[in-house]
Amino acid sequence: MIKDAIFDLLDVPERGILSEGPCWDVARQRLLWIDIQGHKVHSADLDGRGLRTWATPSEVGFAVPDAEGGIVLGLRAGLARLDPSTGAITHGSVLETRLDHRINDGAADRSGRLWFGTMHMPESEPSASLFRLDGSGITEIFGGVITSNGLGWSPDDAVMYHTDSGRHLISAFDFDAAAGTLSNRRVFAQTPADYVPDGMTVDADGCVWSACWGGHRMIRHAPDGRVLLELRFPVARITSCAFAGPSLDVLVVTSAQDPARDEPLAGRVFLLDVGVTGLPDAPIAPAAASAISACQA
Repeated sequence: MIKDAIFDLLDVPERGILSEGPCWDVARQRLLWIDIQGHKVHSADLDGRGLRTWATPSEVGFAVPDAEGGIVLGLRAGLARLDPSTGAITHGSVLETRLDHRINDGAADRSGRLWFGTMHMPESEPSASLFRLDGSGITEIFGGVITSNGLGWSPDDAVMYHTDSGRHLISAFDFDAAAGTLSNRRVFAQTPADYVPDGMTVDADGCVWSACWGGHRMIRHAPDGRVLLELRFPVARITSCAFAGPSLDVLVVTSAQDPARDEPLAGRVFLLDVGVTGLPDAPIAPAAASAISACQA
C-alpha cells in the first residue's frame, strides 16, 4: 500500500543539514536527535518547547541517553559522553583512525549494551564494521560493511536487524539477549538501486520501519520482510525514525537537505500518527557508559 504521509512538523526554528538519529528519552520524556553535518545534538519536547542544542567537535553519528543522565555520542573517530547539565563532553579512546571512515548510527539493546557501526564515507568499500560496547569495552562483531546504519530488535528480543546502506541491505540475525551475540545472518529486505535503507525502528507489532534515503519514503516491513506500507514524503532524503511520546504513538521521522533539490521541508523533523505504537528506546547501562573512557577496539 502506497500513501502520502500526513504529518505535523516539530516546531523548532531551524532545519538541519543532515537531521538523523531520533531517540525518545524515556526518563526525561524528551526527543533527542542530531544534525550530523551541522555538528549538533538537539533535545526538545514533542511540541518543540524547551529546545536545547549542544555543539559537537566533529560529525556526530548518534546520541543515545544513558541510565545515569548522560548522553553517549558517536563522534567521527570515537565515543564520548555529553553531560547535558554543563555541555561538557568527555572523550573516550580513538576507535576510527582512517580519514575516509567515521562512526555512524547506534542504539542500545534492552540490556543496555550499545551497538554501533562505522562507514566508508565514499560508500564504495566494504571496510567498515559493526561494534558492541558493554562493561568489558568495545568488541568488533563483524566487518565487511560499507555503511553501517539502522539497528533494531524484535519485541521478544529474538531477532536483531542491521542495515548496510551501501549494500542496499537490511539483515536479520538470531539474537541471544543474555549473551549479546548474533547468529544465523539472513537477508530481511533488499532495496532497489535508486534509493537506500537508512535508519530504522521496530514497532510493538514486530514490524520494521525503514527510512529510505533518496526514496521520498518510509517503508513498513512485516516481520517476514514483506512490504506492508509505503509512506511518501515531500523530501527525498528521509534519514531515520523512532516512536516517541508518553504512549509511544508518535512516529518521528528525520530528513536531510539535498543541494540539488528545492525542498523547503528538507532537514525538518516530521511527526506522524500511523495507528501503531512503538517500543521504548533503552538507555545505555552504567557499566557500558563507564567503559567509554577506557575503551579500545
